[in-house]
Amino acid sequence: MLLRARMAAMRLSTVVAPLLALLSCAAAADVERGRALLAQYQCGSCHAIPGVPASRGTVAQPLGAWSQRSYIAGHVPNRVELLARWIVAPQALVPGTTMPAMGVSPADAQAMAAYLFSLE
Repeated sequence: MLLRARMAAMRLSTVVAPLLALLSCAAAADVERGRALLAQYQCGSCHAIPGVPASRGTVAQPLGAWSQRSYIAGHVPNRVELLARWIVAPQALVPGTTMPAMGVSPADAQAMAAYLFSLE
């Protein structure tokens, strides 16, 4: 019985390990894509964002060490899914905020949030 369990575990690991590696690569690709999207949407016009070229804005909060923050705009818990929603439609989460909606798609916002959460 023990031998059968070990064999099953070995077969499972040969399937799971490549999937975990694939997910890790996908996550790294999302982070890099998010960095590029932050530049494309010109978020650096208002924010200073480490690793994003020409992002030296001083109008809004700097976004360095994003993963260490507790709240988005001082009101919304800082979680990846909420940050993505914030990027898409900030007024929907905090009415009256000065952050504009920039026409970011939900998929792009997820990647942008992934990059910001990579900033420690």
